Amino acid sequence: MNLRLVVFDLDGTLISSHRTIYTATIETFNRLGIENNLTEEKFYPRIGLHFEDIFKEFGIDVPDFNEFIELYKSIYFDFIKYSELYEGVEEILAELKRNKIKSALLTTKSQEQAELILRHFNIDSEFDFIMGRRPGFEHKPSPQSLLFICNSLKIMPIDTLMVGDTELDVMCAKNAGAKSCAVTYGYRSEADLRMLAPELIVDSLDELRFRLNGK
Repeated sequence: MNLRLVVFDLDGTLISSHRTIYTATIETFNRLGIENNLTEEKFYPRIGLHFEDIFKEFGIDVPDFNEFIELYKSIYFDFIKYSELYEGVEEILAELKRNKIKSALLTTKSQEQAELILRHFNIDSEFDFIMGRRPGFEHKPSPQSLLFICNSLKIMPIDTLMVGDTELDVMCAKNAGAKSCAVTYGYRSEADLRMLAPELIVDSLDELRFRLNGK
């Protein structure tokens, strides 16, 4: 692949964060008195979707969604101890930099939260662009945010690889005219990812690093 930019998803791609997200979600429900029957087993395969879509799917009534989000963000870091970087994150970011390939983050988390999480894991300085949820931008699989990253870095989508663990990431890349790489260690099954026909499927970030080096 001739690449000038690699764009990474966050949850399920760079960070194993399901316990943090789930625990913070349930704690937010409890503080707001919102009834739910959301188990970990049901929740994990939905990570990556917007909260509104998850709640609608499971019939959870959240009267004031903005109130939920603000409280959720305020307590998220109370449970950050349950999150960790996946193996190979620091190595692939460093190698991209050595090879003069730019790296960016694209997540549905808010801009502020995305920056705080990357800073917590001391990898924020490795990215040339960080794109969290911002007003006026559509969520993945819309290509809007990915195209904004490409335009900001003056790189064509055809020279860009989107790396993620869900259908949202693969379809975002396809909709933008970029290449896609699905990782199998996140929150979707390998069979489901293969049905989306990404250009690459890898079992680890180390494998992706070797593939990008032509090994």
